[in-house]
Amino acid sequence: MIFEYFIETDMLYIRLTDALSAESEEIASGVVFDFDEQHQIVGIEIEDAGKRFDLSHLEVKALPLSSLLFTERAIVGVGR
Repeated sequence: MIFEYFIETDMLYIRLTDALSAESEEIASGVVFDFDEQHQIVGIEIEDAGKRFDLSHLEVKALPLSSLLFTERAIVGVGR
């Protein structure tokens, strides 16, 4: 699972699997689910994420993680 934030467009993408998206559906304003060919959710796109959520803090609870990897860090201005 990968959380990726695109600062230029203020979009958060949560990649749930490595499967390719075959179709997408906007389930709420600015929230899009991506589905594979078997109609399983493979990703979630959230537009205006920095306006909707506090992206400066991420808490992980009770997940059976074998590793936690940070690959990049984007500095987001306070008071967006």
